[in-house]
Amino acid sequence: MQQLRAFLVAEKQMGKVIYPASKNIFNAFNSTPLDNVKVVILGQDPYHGPNQAHGLCFSVQPGIPAPPSLLNMFKELERDLGIPAPNHGCLQSWANQGVLLLNATLTVEQARAGSHQGRGWEEFTDRAIQLVNQQCNQVVFLLWGSYAQKKGAFIDRNRHLILKAPHPSPLSAHRGFIGCGHFSAANRYLLDHGKAAIDWRL
Repeated sequence: MQQLRAFLVAEKQMGKVIYPASKNIFNAFNSTPLDNVKVVILGQDPYHGPNQAHGLCFSVQPGIPAPPSLLNMFKELERDLGIPAPNHGCLQSWANQGVLLLNATLTVEQARAGSHQGRGWEEFTDRAIQLVNQQCNQVVFLLWGSYAQKKGAFIDRNRHLILKAPHPSPLSAHRGFIGCGHFSAANRYLLDHGKAAIDWRL
């Protein structure tokens, strides 16, 4: 973490714009503490446009239009549970209910997708997933796309529910993400194990 911290400091000293804002980098953990994790959704890296990223994967700040992958998530929610698409893309209410919205890389340089990959974040977030795997019970892992599926390869299937589908990106959503039924399946599993279901409405 020291090398990672030094890298981020150096980037800012060079005048580079880093997303999300420092106060939001660990928003996923602050919003969904370990003892409240019911569902994990894994993303790759934060949005790299202005006012989008706020520390929750797939989510954008209030007042910002939902990006294409999130719009496809809303399409599947409507198909799966009859929940109409909201007029915003902020997923904070999911996080508050126990949905850990975790990117593999927690920072990015403005307008440079993937620019902070391989700098140490992946080891940090791998450890976070290991902690959920080892210390929590009956968690639903939603692994969308090959990157998330590789990152979640070590999760204990006897202890947790693992649901896999293509990524909700427009490039792959219609190859099986739309129609996967993961939102309802997650809630059935939670209810079957004595936990409150997630209210997916926003």
